Formats: sequence, C-alpha cells, structure tokens
Amino acid sequence: MIPVVFVHGFMGGSGQWDAQKGALGSLEIRTIDLPGFGKNAHLPALDSIEGNADWVLEELTAQKTPRFYLVGHSMGGMIAQEMVAKAPERIERLVLYGTGAQGVLPGRFESIQTSKERAIADGARATARRIAATWFLACENADAYEKCAQIAERSSTQAILAGLEAMSLWSGSEHLSTFAISTLVIWGDNDRTYPWSQTEQLWQSISKSHLAVIPFCAHVPHLEQTYLYNRILSEFLKS
Repeated sequence: MIPVVFVHGFMGGSGQWDAQKGALGSLEIRTIDLPGFGKNAHLPALDSIEGNADWVLEELTAQKTPRFYLVGHSMGGMIAQEMVAKAPERIERLVLYGTGAQGVLPGRFESIQTSKERAIADGARATARRIAATWFLACENADAYEKCAQIAERSSTQAILAGLEAMSLWSGSEHLSTFAISTLVIWGDNDRTYPWSQTEQLWQSISKSHLAVIPFCAHVPHLEQTYLYNRILSEFLKS
C-alpha cells in the first residue's frame, strides 16, 4: 500500500496531523518531524529548503518507502515542491496546502526580516505563540490554538531563524511547469501567510492541478475546518 506522507510547516510538527490520522480510511499515514521542529526539536534545524527536501527523501528511503502520496503544508509545501523537482518518480500524487513557490512570502502578515528581528528580541517561546496565533482566523481564541502553540514552542531560536532563512532564500517558480503529477492545491480563504496570488500561481502553473478553497479559516484549515479539509483530501487521494 502506498502511504500518505505529511510534511509540516514552519514551527510545526507531526502532532498537528492527529485529526487526519483516523479520517483517511485504509490509507497508511506517515508524519514527518523536520530537524529542529516537533519531536525532532533536539536536532539542529536546516537553513535551506533543498536541505530539508534531501533530509525527508533520505528519511523515507530509510523507512523503505520508495513511493508515496505527498502532502506539504506551508514551508512543508515548499519542501514538497523541491522533493518533486528532485525525485518525481517517487511521488504518486501531490497536495500543496497553504503554500507557495515564492520563498520571500510576498503579502505575509509581516516580512521575513521582521520575524527574524522579533524572534531575537522576544525569544523563541513568545515568537512561537505570537506567530501561531496568526495561523487561525480566531487567533488565540481558536479551539486548536493552544495545542498548535505548544508544538510551535518546541522550536528553538536557532530553528526559527533557520526556517525563516530557508524560506527567504528559496524559489520554486521555475519548476512548476515541469510537474507532471496530479496535484491538489488547498488554500484557506483568510490565510494571512500565503495570499491568493501564491495559490493562484501554483494552480495556474501546474498542468494537472485542482483547486480547493476552504472558507471561514486562515492558514490551518486542517485544524479550523477539519471535516471539510479531510473530506477534500480523502476524495483527492482515493479518486
């Protein structure tokens, strides 16, 4: 059976996907913790998208997973795009979720440079909780905020700065037209991190792409509109 591999985003972790684990029926789920984040917070974070993509591919090879469905969220979606560019033969289907192909994140709630400066000034924990709040339409009042913030809090200042650096230096726009994999692009209609222009670029540039816009949510529809997100994801992977 071909498993579904989930790659989390900036300051995320495998624990963010708990609500998906029982919702995809018979599909086997693999959740990755990137170096410096989640359950791998003890490892030094990598400061390039390419390096993270290589790490995930090597990890899946070590797990004897030659082929897989790939779901990448936010920074994890950038990593997923790089994985497709590096090893397209290994990926059965692709889900690019709350992400884009431009690492400088034009239209983000604040610039990458501002996030770096505030991370140094405010410290890792305060930065994790502040940025995690922007991922939800209801900010700190969202039901899933606290659990999500606790996962983000595992990130060290080194990991935060490395993740921001990785995104700021990367662009995947030149690869999109070469993607031949059936791809689903998912976006929350109030996303403060990746504006519509980033989502539209993915949808319009990838030849075999489909688009799902989920209402009443921001950057984490899988935690805000869980039923709808799971239904869309399941239909795509099983169709």
